[in-house]
Amino acid sequence: MQSAGVITTLTIDPEIAERLRQELALGKRLLKIIINEALKRGLGLESPPRREPYRVTPHSSRFLAGIDVGKLNQLADEIEVGEFQALQNTTR
Repeated sequence: MQSAGVITTLTIDPEIAERLRQELALGKRLLKIIINEALKRGLGLESPPRREPYRVTPHSSRFLAGIDVGKLNQLADEIEVGEFQALQNTTR
């Protein structure tokens, strides 16, 4: 047995309307189902679906202790800048 729903008119912000159109384009659900699910989640009446936690598999590395691997990108940037400056000096 289905319960009778409440019929109402809503004014929806353009960015929300666009997102609803995107969901509808997937063709999997009706507009009223999309809106009701979003409202239930937004109002805390329903929890979002549980997902498996993301797992990272560690691997061994040849970096030595004391090497800050977080600064490798900085080192690469500095090398690239140096190469660019050297190229600029040779073209002048």
